[in-house]
Amino acid sequence: QVQLVESGGGLVQAGGSLRLSCAASGSIISINAMGWYRQTPGKQRELVATITTGGSTNYADSVKGRFTISRDNAKNTVYLQMNSLKPDDTAVYYCNANGVMSTSTWPRRFDYWGQGTQVTVSS
Repeated sequence: QVQLVESGGGLVQAGGSLRLSCAASGSIISINAMGWYRQTPGKQRELVATITTGGSTNYADSVKGRFTISRDNAKNTVYLQMNSLKPDDTAVYYCNANGVMSTSTWPRRFDYWGQGTQVTVSS
């Protein structure tokens, strides 16, 4: 099993900053990509930012220049620094990780989600 534990959400005024963290643990052999997604009621979950083991990043157009994703490979942890927050950034933010895990038999690929953390930006 692999567990993803998120932290850092909360309430902030527009223009403020928050930093999200997500730590992966469990029977991990290797992690390929980690990322952040967000979802608001009635809408599909959307990509915010992803980062590979090698450090390649991908951002949604709506957050480019404001959000920065980073990763500590030794700690299997991914961060999302969110600056210049807007009310439209209000959502539940989910961490995702995919890679290879060990089992009682053969290694297998995994793709897991965290439980989500609420980010609320007031105007």
